[in-house]
Amino acid sequence: MTNELDRTIEELKAELRNADAAERRQIHAELELALAEREVMVAEQEGRISAEPPF
Repeated sequence: MTNELDRTIEELKAELRNADAAERRQIHAELELALAEREVMVAEQEGRISAEPPF
């Protein structure tokens, strides 16, 4: 899944370079979500956070 997410991030960065102002806001929001999702996945893999519920 990480490879797919990395590919999505790269595609969004490429789209951002060629987008007009209206599209740029939407693409930037999608990019921020993808980057945050990747950070969570990496943190879970490294054991910095747990995906288990606290109860």
